[in-house]
Amino acid sequence: MARNSSLVYSTDAGRHCPDCTRPMAACECKRLAPAARPTGDGIVRLRRETKGRGGKGVTLIDGLPLQDDALLALAKQLKNQCGTGGTVKDGVIEIQGDHRPQLQRLLEAQGYKVKLAGG
Repeated sequence: MARNSSLVYSTDAGRHCPDCTRPMAACECKRLAPAARPTGDGIVRLRRETKGRGGKGVTLIDGLPLQDDALLALAKQLKNQCGTGGTVKDGVIEIQGDHRPQLQRLLEAQGYKVKLAGG
């Protein structure tokens, strides 16, 4: 058996983490490491999307260079300004409805370079 091999799957515990060799449910290394988002080109993109939402449109705000807590705070502020709901998923702010022009003005006032993306 080679020295550089490691356990990947066990019938007792299922899949194992390749880094710490613990079962995936007990893996410590993924929880300790902060989730790094890829750095973009410095442009915040606004787009409207209806896919997977039963025809209801949302405005997606992508490319913000913020950590999770600051992203949540900005999302709350934007939702209040638009008078609607929304959420943050995987570093992307989702605002219910089509509020692209209003969001563009709000984000540009905060110093972001904003571009309308999509059709």
